[in-house]
Amino acid sequence: MSNIPTAHNNAKKGDFAKTVLMPGDPLRAKYIAETYLEHPEQVNAVRNMFGYTGTYHGKEISVMGAGMGMPSIGIYSYELFNFYDVDNIIRIGSAGALQDHVRLMDVVIGMGACTDSNYAYQYGLPGTFAPIADYELMSRAIETAKKQGTGVAVGNVLSSDVFYNQCENANDLWRSMGVLAVEMEAAALYMNAAKAKKKALCMLTISDHIYTGEALSAEDRQIGFGKMMEIALELA
Repeated sequence: MSNIPTAHNNAKKGDFAKTVLMPGDPLRAKYIAETYLEHPEQVNAVRNMFGYTGTYHGKEISVMGAGMGMPSIGIYSYELFNFYDVDNIIRIGSAGALQDHVRLMDVVIGMGACTDSNYAYQYGLPGTFAPIADYELMSRAIETAKKQGTGVAVGNVLSSDVFYNQCENANDLWRSMGVLAVEMEAAALYMNAAKAKKKALCMLTISDHIYTGEALSAEDRQIGFGKMMEIALELA
């Protein structure tokens, strides 16, 4: 398409691999590229939303920040799917646990993404769309985790538009429906993938627990998600 480079991405056509890992934090993208990829090259730096392409065990793979919230990942994933011919986007992010059995540093895979967002309004659907992960990516991630000996929780996550929620019992209501954790991006990613007929998966590491008050430091969030990153890298 003629829409590249875009206002948000100065990469050229062909600069991105078919599979892109998307952490929210662009510094985490930089860390992943420099730590795990062979011969990483920076392909985007617009607004410091760093993007890199390199290889992992001989397979080409890219990593790029997505920012915070559905509007941000909505823009970047849309452009990657529709302008840069990316086939697979794997969100690797942090989340707050809602269930007692989900603990700090646990890996959660979002089979589905509940949401309080109005993101699906744009499609004019005569009902409620259920954003879900690509089954192939999800099943491969689960099998990879088993081989690595990494336990994962698989189920619904909540993609919320609101971080500081004025509805004091909102988390209790989602918790009562068995939702595992809350984050802010997966639903938009899954909807963009569905519309573009591409594949997406959201993998999360628990950075804090809504009910116990436990939380990781900012540094741990940036560099401490190794198990999740290694699972995602194997999906290239």
